[in-house]
Amino acid sequence: MLNRFFASVECVKRRLNPLEAYLVVMSNAERAGGLVLAATPKMKSVHHIKTGSRMYELPTWDERIIIAPPRMKLYLKVNAMIQAVFRRYVPAEFIHVYSIDECFLDITGSHLLFGSTDEIVRKIQRDILEELRLYVTVGIGDNPLLAKLALDNVAKNRPVGIAEWRYEDVPETIWKIKHLEDVCGIGHRTAAHLKRMGIFSMYQLSQTPLPVLKSAMGVIGEQLYYHAHGLDYSRLNEKYVPVNKSYGKSQILEKDYHVPAEVEIVIREMVEEVAMRLRQNHVDTSVIHLSVGYSKYSIKKGFSHQAKIPSTNSSHALIPYFLELFRRYNEREPVRSIAISCGKITLKAGLQLNLFEDVNRTLNHEQLEVTVDKIRMRYGFKSLMHASSLLNGATGLKRSEMVGGHKG
Repeated sequence: MLNRFFASVECVKRRLNPLEAYLVVMSNAERAGGLVLAATPKMKSVHHIKTGSRMYELPTWDERIIIAPPRMKLYLKVNAMIQAVFRRYVPAEFIHVYSIDECFLDITGSHLLFGSTDEIVRKIQRDILEELRLYVTVGIGDNPLLAKLALDNVAKNRPVGIAEWRYEDVPETIWKIKHLEDVCGIGHRTAAHLKRMGIFSMYQLSQTPLPVLKSAMGVIGEQLYYHAHGLDYSRLNEKYVPVNKSYGKSQILEKDYHVPAEVEIVIREMVEEVAMRLRQNHVDTSVIHLSVGYSKYSIKKGFSHQAKIPSTNSSHALIPYFLELFRRYNEREPVRSIAISCGKITLKAGLQLNLFEDVNRTLNHEQLEVTVDKIRMRYGFKSLMHASSLLNGATGLKRSEMVGGHKG
C-alpha cells in the first residue's frame, strides 16, 4: 500500500517529506463541508484529521497546514509509474490492482530471479522510495486475505512498514482482532448483523458453526467463516470478470435545482453517458430506474420509480422514457440528487423494428450514436455535445473535466 497516497504525492511534488509535512488533499475546500480525501501522518497524529474529515474541522490557526486540491490525473500517472516498478519483479498477470493505492502481487515465481520474499519486498520498497520518494507499506501472507489483514492491522503502524501473517499464525493474528470492522469485507451492516447473533470478535466468528452462519447470512456467512480461519483460495492470475446486472450513474448536484427544465438537462446528459456504456458493451436494457432526492430543506424526501420499456441501448430512445418518469412523479420540489440505472441487461441480438417506424431513420440514429461515441471516446465529451449542455443547470461540461469525481 502507498502510505496516504494522494497526500504523499502532493508532498513529493512540493519537495516535502510526507512523514513530516502537515498537508491535506481536500475537495471543495472553499466550503465548510469540504471533504478531506487524504492527510499526512502528522495531520492525523497531531490534529486528528484523516480521510473523511471536513473543512470546518481543520485547525486553520496552524500556519504549517497546506490544503491541496485533488489532482486525479497526476495520481493516476504516478500509479502507472508504480505499476511499472512492480512489473520488474512480477509478470503482469500476477498483479491485481485493488485500488489506486493498493495492489496484490503474487511473487511465488519470482524467487529464483530476485531472492527471498523479504528481499523482493525490500527491493520494491527501495525502488519506489528512491525513484518516486514515496513510502510503501507491505502485508505478506500465504494468500491475498492474510496479506491484506497483515497490511491493515500491523504494517501501517510499523516504522519498517512490513508485516507477515501465515496460516500457522491465525490464532495469534486474526483471532486477536477485537473489532469486526477492522477486517476487510466486514462493513458496519455486516458487523451489526453478526453482533445481533452474539458474535463480537473474530475469535467468536471462527468458533461459530458453519451451518449457523450459512443459514443466517447465506453465501456471505460461509465466506466469513473461512476468512475467520485465514482461508482464501483466490488466485491472482485467474481473473473473473462478472457480467454487469445493471448500468447506472448518480450525482449530487452542487446546488438545489428549482427549475424542472434544468433537472431535465442533467437527466439527459446522464442518460447519454449510461447509454454509451451500454453500446460499448453491446447490451440492451428493458428496465429503467430513476431516483430523485429533494433538497434537505424540503418536507418530502424525493421519489424512486422504474418502468419496463422495449429493449434498447439508444440514447434517442431512452431519454424520453426517463423524462416521462421524472415528469410523472416530480412534485415541484427543489432537486439535489439524481440517480439513473438501466437493468434487465441482455446481449444485443440485433435491431428491433416495428411496422410504424421509418427503417432508414432508425438505422441512421443508431449509426449516428455509434459515431458520436467513437469521437467522444477519443477526444472527450466536449468534442461533441448538445447545445443544452451550455444552458443553466447543465453539469456535463464541468464533469467531463473531472477524474473520479474530482478536478483532474
